[in-house]
Amino acid sequence: MTSDDDPTVPIVCPACDTTTRVRLADVADAVDRHNESVHDGEEVAAVDPAIADRLADLVAEDMGLLDGEDG
Repeated sequence: MTSDDDPTVPIVCPACDTTTRVRLADVADAVDRHNESVHDGEEVAAVDPAIADRLADLVAEDMGLLDGEDG
């Protein structure tokens, strides 16, 4: 698999009014690096909230944490 085939995740920074896509494997480092260098370590930039929520749902579903839940 080439790096062009790697999935990317949108990172948003409301303070900078920017969105950028980062390889999934680099997300944590990219967010930390941006927040440290631009926002003095304050957690401003993050994974797009809609993507983060969907990923959390998929992980919970995969782990069986939603089994038997009333919906």
